[in-house]
Amino acid sequence: MCICVNCHYVDRCATYHEVEHQHQQSHLTENPNFQPVEPTINVNIRTPEGGDIEMEWDVVGCQSFKAEMGKWSKLRPGELVPT
Repeated sequence: MCICVNCHYVDRCATYHEVEHQHQQSHLTENPNFQPVEPTINVNIRTPEGGDIEMEWDVVGCQSFKAEMGKWSKLRPGELVPT
């Protein structure tokens, strides 16, 4: 799971903005103004039987991470948290 959903900077972060883009999700902001220090992204590639290639992008580490549990949910109340 992407650590960004519980990060204080999720709504300003350029890296999370790119993850949203890769997942074809709407952005929390159109103009991120926070550049995180050394984010680590895992990209899992799956090929479902008879399907197209699927890629799952997750930020799994970041020196700028500042915990704020539920930050993403506060910004998008009632929506399912991305996994």
